[in-house]
Amino acid sequence: MTNVLEPKTLKVVLLGNSQVGKSCLLHQFCDGKFNRNTISTAGVDFRFSELVVRDQTIKLQIWDTAGQERFRTITSSYYRDADGVMVVYDITNRPSYDQIQYWIKDITSNGPPNIAKMIFANKNDLDTDRKVEKSEGEKLASSLNCSFFEGSAKTGENVGQAFFKLAEQAVDRGFIHEPENDTVKIRKNLTTKQKSKCC
Repeated sequence: MTNVLEPKTLKVVLLGNSQVGKSCLLHQFCDGKFNRNTISTAGVDFRFSELVVRDQTIKLQIWDTAGQERFRTITSSYYRDADGVMVVYDITNRPSYDQIQYWIKDITSNGPPNIAKMIFANKNDLDTDRKVEKSEGEKLASSLNCSFFEGSAKTGENVGQAFFKLAEQAVDRGFIHEPENDTVKIRKNLTTKQKSKCC
């Protein structure tokens, strides 16, 4: 009987202010659909997805974190052993963009030294309400040594490409890790969710 090896696990964390659309990005990537009534994450949530990266099957363990300030102590504990982080802002909400440097600084302080970092500018389907130009996001990402994508959780633009690129960067850095029974641990620690539209 042939032994089938389990895919290696890559831990990715979604970060950013509340209401920027992190949960919607996760649903779009994992389910291929947009849920306007996605509830606002309180604490953390997670999903799994598989990708083929560099000719190997990788299991993405994607953690969706709360953006509210009262949850940030909890949030930071989840990227201490992460392989990659995607920091999300809303192009129609400049304060969410202004907080990007805070998130990157916190990742630098609390995350692994070689963690793959990406900035995702969400909601470009609302271009008429834009408050942050794409060139601003690109410039900031370059200054913070992060990759950058602009797209939309609603239309799906650049969502799959962004997750694939982040996974690719993490694999190239050799940061594949085997989580220590993460699934059991997180189910014990997850808090309840509060209803609120994410996008």
